Amino acid sequence: MCGIIGCVGKKSAAPYIIQGLKNLEYRGYDSAGIAVIQDGKLLRLRAAGKVNALEKLAAKKNFTGVSALGHTRWATHGKPCEANSHPHTDCGGTLAVVHNGIIENYLPLKEELKKKGHVFRSETDTEVIAHLIEENLKTENKNAPAEKRLLSAVQKTVKRITGAFAVGVIWSGAPNIIAGVRRQSPLAVGLGDNENFIASDVSAFLKHTKKAVFPEDDEIVLISPSGAKFYDADGCQKKPQITKIKWSSAQAEKGGFEHFMLKEIYEQPDAVADTLRFGTDDMPSIFGVDKNEVKQIKNIQILACGTAYHAAMTAKYFIEQYAGVPVNADYASEYKYRSVPPAAGTLVIAVSQSGETADTNAAFKKAKSLGFKTMAICNVLGSTLTRMADHTFYTRCGPEISVASTKAYTSQLAALYGLALFLGRENGGLSEERFKSLSEEFFSLPRLLDETLKMLAPAVEKLAKKVYRRETYVFLARGVNYPAALEGALKLKEISYLHAEGFPGGEIKHGPIALIDKNLPVIALMPKDALFEKMLSACEETKARGARVIAVTDSKGAEILKNKVSDILVIPPATPFLTPVLNAVAVQLFAYYIAKLRKREIDQPRNLAKSVTVE
Repeated sequence: MCGIIGCVGKKSAAPYIIQGLKNLEYRGYDSAGIAVIQDGKLLRLRAAGKVNALEKLAAKKNFTGVSALGHTRWATHGKPCEANSHPHTDCGGTLAVVHNGIIENYLPLKEELKKKGHVFRSETDTEVIAHLIEENLKTENKNAPAEKRLLSAVQKTVKRITGAFAVGVIWSGAPNIIAGVRRQSPLAVGLGDNENFIASDVSAFLKHTKKAVFPEDDEIVLISPSGAKFYDADGCQKKPQITKIKWSSAQAEKGGFEHFMLKEIYEQPDAVADTLRFGTDDMPSIFGVDKNEVKQIKNIQILACGTAYHAAMTAKYFIEQYAGVPVNADYASEYKYRSVPPAAGTLVIAVSQSGETADTNAAFKKAKSLGFKTMAICNVLGSTLTRMADHTFYTRCGPEISVASTKAYTSQLAALYGLALFLGRENGGLSEERFKSLSEEFFSLPRLLDETLKMLAPAVEKLAKKVYRRETYVFLARGVNYPAALEGALKLKEISYLHAEGFPGGEIKHGPIALIDKNLPVIALMPKDALFEKMLSACEETKARGARVIAVTDSKGAEILKNKVSDILVIPPATPFLTPVLNAVAVQLFAYYIAKLRKREIDQPRNLAKSVTVE
């Protein structure tokens, strides 16, 4: 996730860009940059770090150009540094590109362009776009209007690239025009008075206009001081549908949501889609392990803290089932201090959103000192953890602002599930037919998450109003969903400050049932799987003691549970091992609405930090 802002009007554009980048900084803060068309030339300024660093440099320049692009970066390809910062330019330095998303086929395109003499100056996928547009401009009729030439070159480029992207383009050949295009990544167009904008989020321009257009996939927009023109993929002009934004500037940063946590819950379909932007044939390079190395893996140790530890626990079920490899999940804070016998063929996997968690990094360092092969599942490129790892899988789900993790967790689950499928295929644990069947549903996970949100959100909000006054909550599940019960209890504790516990359904009678009293909410995660009947027995045990049993299940389970539980929340049907991802949405929403009703500081709960960088 990155932030894009483009502005063209009749005043100096640089102040608009800097302010817009500040409003977008929550989308990325590795580096920032600006490109301005001034006196017929393209001027560019970039800086590693936050937008303030760019602002200080820009203050020393006399930018007077009326058209400009800006970008604040969240690195996915190439380490955070000035060379990899956007905007990126073509060989001639006449056009600049900013980009949010991932170009999946950038490597073959890069090789093709190199053979044609193009020189690349960064490690990013984005730079390919600039060179492709440059190449396509060469084929345009030089007698045609500059606007038409730019439009055609961008159209040809869009047809060559695959992946998800939002792109802004500025060219000295058409100094009063900025082009924008999107596919599966957000892009908004702001329509002002003699000034117009493109941005990845309306918060970038909301101070100047509340009239916005949200282009469709592959739709190209050309903005100028006089207005905006919209074209479909074939170059036919379209009439835009204008939306009047009713949010305040503060609300706009949250996409109209009241809290970042809720926004990030709703971002999960897109976040997981970004995590899964690879094909089954890409798995060896994505995970960094070839078939021979996979066959040498005899056991796996996963290290993590907090929410990431629940992802690690879930992965134990995935990997042992599909790959037949023994897995142990440890709290990183405990692994560091216990005796670890050397074991040949051990792969150690560390799971961390930030890659800077002190306990996880210390445990990982210990694992490396023991000579184990190492892999990181991480969201932040260039972080300490990824620099230590032999191999890294980047979840690429974008910055997570709320302290309580949501989209980072489901992206970790997706990454680990993909790893389990890959290991199973490579070591023979899965037949090719079974691998193909499981993969098809796995890559449909973003759609399942979207369906889950639509099915659950209104029902959970309504249910929360009935139970939010209770002081204790119990979460139950069995098998692969047991860690989701722990995650539900953790989320509720984190943001509502209430007492919550998670237990395996089979353990409730071995002591925890003493907690049960009249009307105590028991949230049972129980899809209609092989353990459904066992979970039903646990529910009946708690209900017999007066508990209010809330079942999270699929449509088949809901039919059986009528009149047997107090409340039913329905998730879409899915392969049993994908249900923990869908149940994560249920427990996140439950925690959110309870905390909201209790008027808590949801995005910044007391005593907690986003990344725990001290032991």
